[in-house]
Amino acid sequence: MLHKVLNTKLLEYAPANAVEQDNVLQELMQLHVLASLSRAGLFNEAVFHGGTCLRIVDGLRRFSEDLDFFLKQPNPDFHWQDYLNAVQKDCAWEGIAFEIQDKSKAETAVRKAFLKTDSIGKLLILDLPFERRQTRKIRIKLEIDIDPPSGSSFSTSYITYPVTAPLTVQTLESSFALKLHAMLCRTYVKGRDWYDFVWYVARKIQPNLDLLQNALRQNGPWKNQVVPSDPYWVRDQIKARIQSIDWEAARHDVQRFLPLRDQEGLRFWSVDFFLDQLDRLFNGFKRRV
Repeated sequence: MLHKVLNTKLLEYAPANAVEQDNVLQELMQLHVLASLSRAGLFNEAVFHGGTCLRIVDGLRRFSEDLDFFLKQPNPDFHWQDYLNAVQKDCAWEGIAFEIQDKSKAETAVRKAFLKTDSIGKLLILDLPFERRQTRKIRIKLEIDIDPPSGSSFSTSYITYPVTAPLTVQTLESSFALKLHAMLCRTYVKGRDWYDFVWYVARKIQPNLDLLQNALRQNGPWKNQVVPSDPYWVRDQIKARIQSIDWEAARHDVQRFLPLRDQEGLRFWSVDFFLDQLDRLFNGFKRRV
């Protein structure tokens, strides 16, 4: 029975509070969706990337909300509906009832869809360590870029829960490039970007600068401009961004996505801390050039 399997997984995660428990439940549902998308053939044409990919495939410590993808080849005719129907059918067979909403707009490059379920607590009675409103829905957003910047590389990885399934995933060098693009181009503060930045730097990942250049020319404040590809320009832009950020707001954004024992490190977030991280990254750039 699925509820027994989920109870076992909850014990493995050992959430420390109700917020962490909800993050765990969300992630378990994400894994069911990914397995179904794999079975339906999504990864023949798409690549999994973003924070949830780093979490599930590469061991990033923070939890993540969305499932992000991009097409291997641009295709304006991409539609979510067949894949959503496959997920709904597969998960219903396992006892998870998903509502599906395709929010895609033909004129946008990023096609969005939502999966929602209140099965946990309503159909699947779990032995939850912390109280949770039974009808509270888990909501999973799916996004796919149908016209991504050129230059990404990718490989095959596997999940083993709820079944073994192959995923096509973006390499870390390419995913770091798109993370830098997000950090430089967002019009709001997203602390999760900067948590991931520290994670990449600690692993000495050097971003794919050609991909970053392509992404900057395609979308954001440098759209259709000549963007330098050298690391010195990248360093200067990130430095200016670091000096402009409200780090209290950034800490607040990421805090609920971290296990309780990891949250204390956020108190060190500051301009000086991130400039130190930037220096570490730039030293890696200098070795490359």
